[in-house]
Amino acid sequence: MSEMTRREMMEMMAGMAGIGGSIKDRLSLPPGGVQGVGRELVQLNRFPRMVQEYLVARVREVERAGLKRKAALRTRADALAFVREARTRIRACFGEMPARTPLKARVTGVVERESYRIEKVIFESRPGFLVTWTLYLPREQRGRVPGVVASCGHSSNGKAIDTYQSFVQGLAKLGYAVLIIDPAGQGERLQYPDEAGESRIGAGVQEHLHVGNQQLLVGENLPFWRAWDAIRAHDYLLTRAEVDPHRIGVTGNSGGGTITTWVCGLDDRWAMAAPGCFVTTARRNLENELPQDSEQYPPRMLALGLDHDDFIAAMAPKPVILLAKEKDYFDVRGAEEAYGRLKRLYGLLGAERNIGIFVGPTYHGYTQENREAMYRWFNRVTKISTATTEPEIVLEKEEALRATPEGRVDRLGSRTIFWFTAEKARELARVREARGELKIETLRREVAAVLRLPVRTGVPDARILRDLGDRGYPRRSFTSYAVETEPGIQAIVYRLSDAAHYSRPSSGRKRAVLYVSHLSADDELRNEPLLREVIDGEPAAGIYACDVRGIGESLPDVAGEKQFLVPYGSDYLHAGHALMLDYPYVGQKTFDVLRVLDWLESYGHEEIHLVAKGRGAIPATFAAVLARGVRAVTLKNGLTSYTDLALAEYYHCPLSCIVPDVLRRLDLPDCYRALGQRLRQIDPLTRVD
Repeated sequence: MSEMTRREMMEMMAGMAGIGGSIKDRLSLPPGGVQGVGRELVQLNRFPRMVQEYLVARVREVERAGLKRKAALRTRADALAFVREARTRIRACFGEMPARTPLKARVTGVVERESYRIEKVIFESRPGFLVTWTLYLPREQRGRVPGVVASCGHSSNGKAIDTYQSFVQGLAKLGYAVLIIDPAGQGERLQYPDEAGESRIGAGVQEHLHVGNQQLLVGENLPFWRAWDAIRAHDYLLTRAEVDPHRIGVTGNSGGGTITTWVCGLDDRWAMAAPGCFVTTARRNLENELPQDSEQYPPRMLALGLDHDDFIAAMAPKPVILLAKEKDYFDVRGAEEAYGRLKRLYGLLGAERNIGIFVGPTYHGYTQENREAMYRWFNRVTKISTATTEPEIVLEKEEALRATPEGRVDRLGSRTIFWFTAEKARELARVREARGELKIETLRREVAAVLRLPVRTGVPDARILRDLGDRGYPRRSFTSYAVETEPGIQAIVYRLSDAAHYSRPSSGRKRAVLYVSHLSADDELRNEPLLREVIDGEPAAGIYACDVRGIGESLPDVAGEKQFLVPYGSDYLHAGHALMLDYPYVGQKTFDVLRVLDWLESYGHEEIHLVAKGRGAIPATFAAVLARGVRAVTLKNGLTSYTDLALAEYYHCPLSCIVPDVLRRLDLPDCYRALGQRLRQIDPLTRVD
């Protein structure tokens, strides 16, 4: 998260206007209260913390396993083996390193000051992908000086914000060569600029969410793209005669603390590091209901048993100080827990003095007390200065630090992250086309693999929930069931009937309709015309409607009030942790549909007409491919294809509807073709609200 407070962030995201209208216009919640059957009905939501507690339990399990592994370390050899293994797991998490293409660095201007000079520089971290930054070089230097790569948090003006100017200028005055980068989506590197040079969707977090979620479709991830810029900055410092190649460190705060943490694990060349206002534990973040930026959700991180301290451990025994804040939303208790784990590891390596922690007394930010703790730590490592306090800082105007003439890389023809995503989507489409149409059994294997589906065994149990009376559904009576699809998770299923029914479903009807809701089965049973049409057309069928996890009856009430549809809200929080657990949220929802189908089959419903709308159409499609008892499928407002999303510069699709790396294996049209004559599509969309 950024230098702003958590409340400010939530308010900003809640009020953000997006392409094609406001969030409220695009993503309106189902009615909170509706008139029906002579009284006001409040939308049913009897399991609002179900998904949160399920994920907390999963993350706690990962943490326990990690702590057990660390507690088993007894010797220096054990510790060294752990460090090597941590590096291997981190590489598996982030993916293969891209080629180190020519940087094509060029200095575009120089600012002269009494004790240092500032070079304004542009390089290409990837071909055609321009990175703007400033290099602060001390004037008085004897021989080569230590270098520092500085990583920004979520300031809209990137490297020019006062906090970051302060720490890089302070380091320069103490004798360091410091390179500070504009992150993609900030400063001079907006990815979606309008004609006036403002972001069309909002600088920083908003741009990161937009590009980061979309990248996942083609197997890329924003954490690595941000980290790669910092790694290439290290490469650049190695080309400078002023810099000691053996004494290059890295520091940053908030989002910059995130990147500092990631590169500690990805690149073993750093001599020292100081991540600020980020390192805690994954459990604390989730338990505290803290959504984070796309760059802070590395795919498979938790599935690989990694926590924040493991990225620092990968750098052991080199010196690292954790910078935290007493009043931060990144829980200081987690920072202290991470420090305790690292202190034991460093102790086994005989380098306990090389791991430190400093907790500033105030709120989130790279404030002076934390900057000074960083100076002292780096000075102890490099011996470049004996200063313990910050030199006097004189801030530059933003325009003076611009590396581009107009303060925007798009005017120089820089490629965007979207450009790379679209190119890879086209390449993957060509590969799939050359491969040809998948046979049904192959498609089923691919679907199960990309969704990471668990093995289904037996018939799920179900609770019978208390009767609620008439709610204005197409049939007068209904019974609701909580079908346990996996431990801690229930799909809520409504069985409609003409007469009161208080027990398990009746056997004897082979044919059944199962509706998978968009946002709320309770609301849609009253207000969705398709449902009435299908029900009227199937008078002899059993009629069921369901909410999969995280929808309708388990719509989460976490991460703040009414945060479900906010891009940085509760749905995103849970989808991000599903990503890190390597159990995609779409996969979880598909598994719910499959288990409900298993449950229906146990009551003799062998021929299922699967009906779904909007968000529900995605797991319904995958379930229809996998379940052999589905004889007909009707999808309303289903997504046309994931390729369409990947090729759309401006798109609407929450992270909860995205399947990581799906386009390497298949696309939704593969599933639609496999369903053949069984499928009826109504108003398919190239977006998912």
